[in-house]
Amino acid sequence: MSTTVGTVLGTARIGRRTKDLTKRLEPGDIAVIDHEDIDRVAAEALVEKAPAAVLNAARSTSGRYPNAGPQILVDHGIALVDDCGPELFEKVREGARLTVADGVVREGGSTLARGTRQDPATIAASLEASREGLSEQLELFARNTLEYMLLEKDLLLDGVGAPEVRTVMDRRPVLIVVRGYHYKEDLATLGPFLRENRPVVIGVDGGADAVLEAGWKPDMIIGDMDSVSDRALASGAELVVHAYRDGRAPGMERLAELDLAEDAVVFPAAGTSEDIAMLLADEKGASVIVAVGTHGTLEEFLDKGRAGMSSTFLTRLRVGSKLVDAKGVSRLYRQRISTLQLVLLAVAGLLALSVAMWATPGGQALFQILGARWDDAISWFTSLFATRPATGT
Repeated sequence: MSTTVGTVLGTARIGRRTKDLTKRLEPGDIAVIDHEDIDRVAAEALVEKAPAAVLNAARSTSGRYPNAGPQILVDHGIALVDDCGPELFEKVREGARLTVADGVVREGGSTLARGTRQDPATIAASLEASREGLSEQLELFARNTLEYMLLEKDLLLDGVGAPEVRTVMDRRPVLIVVRGYHYKEDLATLGPFLRENRPVVIGVDGGADAVLEAGWKPDMIIGDMDSVSDRALASGAELVVHAYRDGRAPGMERLAELDLAEDAVVFPAAGTSEDIAMLLADEKGASVIVAVGTHGTLEEFLDKGRAGMSSTFLTRLRVGSKLVDAKGVSRLYRQRISTLQLVLLAVAGLLALSVAMWATPGGQALFQILGARWDDAISWFTSLFATRPATGT
């Protein structure tokens, strides 16, 4: 799409958390965010809503590592104004009509903020410079991995601390859905697997909404409950609240407001919600764990920008051969037989069968009987519309 620099007009929609803001963005709006190192998932969520521009109070690429988010936004023709400063949230009002031109943000005749308008050249330069920070990030990732292993060694090795749940997973396949990379494509590809195997479906926070959008129902929802809809929480799924190690569970407050806290289960653990979903499924005897939208590559670990992502690396080692990552299945496999081709194949088969039957005396007799029946049906049908002679009185 075009990335021509020009003046952009739109209605301001403000949200410090990108994943919350995208729920109320409309095409043509101007998204006002505070998101350092915009990751791929956040960028794709913004692109799906088609805003006219994105104003970022922070730096969209800080230099820690080469993140893909800014490139995705610009490639889709969305104006990206970077590093507008924290005062952006003080001066821009929700619903205000903004004009953005060459990195300057105005409301009417007043200048509210200034930033850097990103284009392919500036993004390429930022990505090149950020590659120098990869070595430091790898060292940090290794340290965090060791710290997590020591902190959660009982849970990782023996499953100690996993709560009791009502959902039965023993010797059953389990599908874990995270609203992450390519989750829509992977869910669509896994349709036959869901229909044939009826796995236990676990939605990780917003992943529960992804399951509902795909036409299925989650059996369990795991997470801190900050990015899952009320509709999903009220779907009847068992609720497992991811808590801090000290037992604090902010997600329980929201469930209490919805009168859903009484039957909820608390799972105190370090790491991410998708980690504890995998560990819980493994501990409860799942025969296979199919992961959709989860993080599995170094780029994805760094893309999240959180030290806790090292726990995902160790969790995957823990669940071992049970884990099947659905990411990329939709790109690897495509249905190559169209509906029209199937219809033509069926017609050709019927024609071949008809020819074979006509070659036999029994088949010829059958066709003569069918022909007579057809003539009778046509005669009866036409008689319904035939003009009857008038009868005298």
